[in-house]
This record gives sequence, structure tokens and C-alpha cells, in this order.
Amino acid sequence: MTPRSYKQVDVFTGTPYLGNPLAVVLDGSNLSDADMQRFARWTNLSETTFVLPPTQPEADYRVRIFTPGGELPFAGHPTLGTCHAWLEAGGKAKKNRGQSPTQDNNLSKAGNANTELGSDPEFFVQECQAGLINIRREGNRLAFGAPPLKRTAPSPALLAQIAKALGLKAPQIKTAQMLDNGTVWLGLLLDSPQTVLELTPNFLELKNLGHKVGVVGVESAPAATGLIARSNREARAFSGTASTTSTASTAPEVEVRGFAPHLGVNEDPVTGSLNASLAQWLIAEGHAPERYIATQGTCMDRAGRVYIERDASGQVWVGGESVTCIDGTVAL
Repeated sequence: MTPRSYKQVDVFTGTPYLGNPLAVVLDGSNLSDADMQRFARWTNLSETTFVLPPTQPEADYRVRIFTPGGELPFAGHPTLGTCHAWLEAGGKAKKNRGQSPTQDNNLSKAGNANTELGSDPEFFVQECQAGLINIRREGNRLAFGAPPLKRTAPSPALLAQIAKALGLKAPQIKTAQMLDNGTVWLGLLLDSPQTVLELTPNFLELKNLGHKVGVVGVESAPAATGLIARSNREARAFSGTASTTSTASTAPEVEVRGFAPHLGVNEDPVTGSLNASLAQWLIAEGHAPERYIATQGTCMDRAGRVYIERDASGQVWVGGESVTCIDGTVAL
């Protein structure tokens, strides 16, 4: 067994122990699949990641992502938490993608969009089983570019079974989609954030159905007065100079919950991949604005904040703060 650099990072929060924890092994070299899976089972966190040298020339580093039950091709909070840990350990981009004229089109468009917002972001590229994931850093916040999304309509029979397991009546579900961005979620848009918070799922029934389920409620901000104030506050929130609390009363309220009992996670505190696919779907269909802050983890006494933005190129970015809670070594 070899001592390896190790961190536990809390993701989608700037306050320790209010987000979603992630275990990060910063050197996964010479570990077998079984070694990684065994350690992920032992940490008993929703995800454990292992950092490796990249195999693709465009990537800055490679990551493998494991739940206690298996490997994932992509996941959001492990993406941000791993990048946070890698940067904290001295990781550096291979090139300045925020300014280089040779950067790829997606990164170039994203850079131009952020320049319009008055920011000066840095860009990194993560390699994972789902492919290359673009990550940007602005101040103390990281954001990943949401992978391409495939959407299909769920079968009425499955939707009825899921609704029963969640304790929902048909009028409470405004619309639903199967969402696949490397991990598959059944997404349900409910009639209000309050309905989302009041859910009391039957986790055994959900487990037997074998689907990851994400629910979201969107309540529009008051439209009569204070529109200018809301615009200014939202701009400050996305530039990192205002607290989430200052925007909560003016920006659209978006509440999210994610359930995956068949994977050993009854409810996930804050979920990047789910928020990414929900954002791509809801913005495209006009159910949510191009910029908003989603709250997740409320029912678990967490305070996750997920910053969503669709830039001028149409790329959806999913961001949040991360904080290291444990820093040391692990014998693996």
C-alpha cells in the first residue's frame, strides 16, 4: 500500500459541511478497478474520484468517478470538486485557454461570452469516460460546461409509477423528460418549489423501479417592481460580489431534489449532472431564465447553491463554490 495525497471536498458551498462531500485521491496511478471500487465503497460517499494523467492531448488531467456501487462516465459535483482539489494541489492548465487564439470553438465562445460580463476566466479541460469536459474558474467559483443532452419522453406507465412512489398527484407534474448527459435522470418539473420540498418519497418503491429521479420547481420572481434592482443583484451574484441570500428574494426561486436509492443514495445533497440536464431542458423550453441559482439539499439540512448560466454560444455552465474539509494522505 502506498501513501497518496487525499482530500475530502465539500462542493456547491462556500461553508464547510453544508454542500455535497467528495473524496478525491490525487494520485490514482497503479490502482486497479477493484482497488478503486473497494475504496469508494469504504468511503461510503456518493462519489469518490481518482486523478490520473490524461490520455488525450487536450486534457489537463483525467478523472475516474466511482459511487459505492459502480463507476460513472460523468458526474457534476465530482467534476467541480476534483478540479478544486487538483488546483489546490498545484495543478495548472497546459495553455491559457481564456486568451489563446488556437483554443477550440466552444472554449473561445465561452471566453467571449464571459468577457462581456466583465470577467477574466481561466479554463481547464478534464478527461473522463464521457469525454472532455470544459471547466472555467472565475474568482473562487468553478463551473463546468454541461455535456450534450439527449431528451426523450418517459413512458406514461413509468411516469405513473414514479409519481406514486413520490406521493405526487398528476396535476402536480407540469412536464417530464428522460435526461441523458452521460448519466440518466428522469426529470420532473413540478408545480412549485414548495411541492418539491414537501415530497416524502417511498424509497423502497423508488429503489425497485431502478431509476434516478430529479424533481424541480420554478417560481418566477415578482414582475411588477424592482426589476432593475433584481437585474443588478443577479449581476453581482454571478460576479461573486453578492451573497446568495441577497439574490434569493429577487431572482426566480428554483428548488431541486435528486433521488437514487437503487444506487445506495436515497437523496443526494447537491447534484451537478442533474442540475446541468435540468437547466438545458428548462431553459430550452422556456420554463426557466438563462441565468438562475438553484437551491438543493434543503430537506437534508444542507445549503447547496448551483449557479446556472447559458452563454452567448448556447453553452450551459453549471457552477458553485467548493471548500476542502480534510487534507492529508490515504494508504492505497
